[in-house]
Amino acid sequence: MPAACPSGAGPPGGAVGAAARAGGARPASGQRFRRRSSACGAAAMKPRKNTKRVPSFRKLLRTSKIKLDNKLKNKQYKQQSAAKKYRKEQKKLRQAVRDAVCKKPFPLEDYKKKHAEKQEEEEEDEALPLDMMDEDDLKLMEDLARKASFLTRDISSNEPVHIKKRKRDSVIEKYEKIPRRINAEPEKELIHLLPIKDKGGIIPQTMEKPVPDVAEDEEEDMEEMEVAEELNEEPPPVLTPEEMAAQRKVKLQERKMHIAALASAILSDPENNIKKLKELRAMLMEQDPNVAVIVRKLVMVSLMEVFKDIAPSYKIRPLTEAEKATKVKKETQKLREFEEGLVSQYKFYLENLEQTIKDWKQRKLKKSNVVSLKAYKGLAEIAVKCLCELLVALPHFNFHNNIIVLIVPLMNDASKTISELCCEAVKKLFKQDKLGFASLGVVKVVSGLVKGRNYNVRPEVLKVFLHLRIKEVELKKDSEDIAPKKKFMTFKEKRKHLSRMQRKWKKAEEKLERELLEAEASESKEKKLKLHTETLNIVFLTYFRILKRAQKSPLLPAVLEGLAKFAHLINVEFFDDLLIVLHSLISSDDLSYRESLHCILSAFQILSGQGDVLNIDPMKFYTHLYKTLFSLHAGGTNDDIGIVLQCLDVMLAKRRKQVSQQRALAFMKRLSTLALHVLPHSSIGILATNRILMQTFPKMDLLLDNESQGSGVYLPELDEPEHCNAQNTALWELHLLQRHYHPTVQKFAAHLAVGAPAEGSGALSLDLSRRPATELFEAYNMKGMTFNPPVPSVTPRRKDTFSHVDSFLNQELTEQLQQHMSKTVSHKTLDFARHLQESSLS
Repeated sequence: MPAACPSGAGPPGGAVGAAARAGGARPASGQRFRRRSSACGAAAMKPRKNTKRVPSFRKLLRTSKIKLDNKLKNKQYKQQSAAKKYRKEQKKLRQAVRDAVCKKPFPLEDYKKKHAEKQEEEEEDEALPLDMMDEDDLKLMEDLARKASFLTRDISSNEPVHIKKRKRDSVIEKYEKIPRRINAEPEKELIHLLPIKDKGGIIPQTMEKPVPDVAEDEEEDMEEMEVAEELNEEPPPVLTPEEMAAQRKVKLQERKMHIAALASAILSDPENNIKKLKELRAMLMEQDPNVAVIVRKLVMVSLMEVFKDIAPSYKIRPLTEAEKATKVKKETQKLREFEEGLVSQYKFYLENLEQTIKDWKQRKLKKSNVVSLKAYKGLAEIAVKCLCELLVALPHFNFHNNIIVLIVPLMNDASKTISELCCEAVKKLFKQDKLGFASLGVVKVVSGLVKGRNYNVRPEVLKVFLHLRIKEVELKKDSEDIAPKKKFMTFKEKRKHLSRMQRKWKKAEEKLERELLEAEASESKEKKLKLHTETLNIVFLTYFRILKRAQKSPLLPAVLEGLAKFAHLINVEFFDDLLIVLHSLISSDDLSYRESLHCILSAFQILSGQGDVLNIDPMKFYTHLYKTLFSLHAGGTNDDIGIVLQCLDVMLAKRRKQVSQQRALAFMKRLSTLALHVLPHSSIGILATNRILMQTFPKMDLLLDNESQGSGVYLPELDEPEHCNAQNTALWELHLLQRHYHPTVQKFAAHLAVGAPAEGSGALSLDLSRRPATELFEAYNMKGMTFNPPVPSVTPRRKDTFSHVDSFLNQELTEQLQQHMSKTVSHKTLDFARHLQESSLS
């Protein structure tokens, strides 16, 4: 609306404006009034300007995101409401057109409801006032009202006249009052067209929607069904086995070429062809029963190799909301899309492998029946191999912990093949894990598995701990050692010792050093020690639980073997309790000789490290080892000589100050006797140990003298090394060993027989003298039952050759031989029954 003018002011076409135009001159007194009137007239004539300015781009940038979202929502809501209003109007219009076409009459009840008020008003108008009626007439009307005859009731009422009247009558009356409908044709749906504008107004245009002939459609559908049934009834052509094999070969070749093409495309350009990973992974669901098993195996292995090649050397983390909202370069956006696609496809691939293993474990057959239950075992083995390869090859990549959770329970699987695959993969992971992150994750899962199964697992599960690369851990130190070293100067020190310029340079230098430390790829030694310490704590916790609660478990040998390897890393606080447990195990006589050897080795590993400060005499362990030696022989127990050599090295050579001469002489005599009963490589290890004993302990050459020293007789059957009088015997076994068939055994026996000199004619070569006993035992091993070193081949002497072989034969004999050789031999069928009859008659 235009703005209102001041009071008394009129439009420019009024009297004042006419006077001004007629006179030409403006009166001074009315000058201001005329300006206002002209301004008001101009405002009335011109349209009102839109004062709302379009927001600038800078203002839009300052506008909050919430406000912009609200504006967008309001705009969308207005559009929806307008569309909804338009649809309602169209619906009303269509309804009005339908009503006009059908001319549907209103029922009586609806009519009554609509015009009830009008009827009441008419009745009130037509009713006579009561004061105009006589008393007799009024009484008569009251009596008639009490009787409530059909003359006084409302015809359109649905209520029953009498209370005793049955309900069925009222239902019939109600049904009879409903008007009858004529069986008209079905309503035709109208299509509203664009209206036509005429002199009389707007003329709406409509058209009937064509109704398809249902009968004709049904006939066509029936014909199509009959044709399809005829096609289905035609039997497929019967193929011979040769044709089926050829057809299968062609299909398999096509699938192989397709897999190779996809894998090559992905490897050639991973960032641009990352979508082809999905296409390759879709082939894991191959539905052709003839080639399904082989194709799925090929796709599993191909995807495994592809992921090993294109996976980056870092872990991909998900982007935050702020990072997604920020604008980045095209190269960065492309890299993000590649990483996101790679992680998602890798996740789906691992889920497919997991589902394959679960289906095989649960003996679950799919609805499609493409793969049989027997074939699922082969698929499961391939899936486990792929998981093992990814476990070892990608320990730094995403979902590595998920792979560990899948692989570790399969180490205890009933299938020996799958169990060995998983155990070998975990061993490889332990050997190549330099830092310790992956090893810590595996050890945690294994410890939980052993505890969750109530120690009812295979010993191979615990034996993988022996391959951990742990050589040193964090030990408890003084508070001065634990306190972190000051790497940078404090602010007070800088202010006290440095000038302002020096402080500025020092700050920049420290900042640069911190950045270099962050950018350094190699991890610090402290972090590595911390991880190894945590890993070893979990290992020892598992071992101690088994020693305490499951001493008769088949896991005990693996526990004792592990304690023997890592005993030098155990904290000193546990030494006393652990030695008591080990001694009780040995004295219980429930252990085999191998388990007892591991017990002895564990005890002396404890005492040889930090246990030197303990004042403990392990005489019982010496006695038990001395008694156990004769249980070894050249049969199945020959492989345990390596454990015996380790025990002897820790018990005698490294503790020479705590070992008496009588004990050393007894062990040397029994070991020389044992060397006659074992295989050559074991004899070499034992004789190398005797050499060390002879050089370490004084007066060991007593055993090389035939004359007895002192009183008493040697008692070889006594199990106490201190009281068997070993000084009164001699090493007569060396004379037999000098005649041994193995040349290295002969050398060692001859060397010991002359007193094991370090120099001279009786000294050993440097190759034999500098190697420890355990290394010699492994070097001359005879696992393949072949000579080690091999026996040199002897060249035979050249014999005289004769040019004429027939010179020794007589001429007559030569002719007979040639005659028989020239005859053709005819093979006859053998008749044993006839031969038996002839022989019985004769």
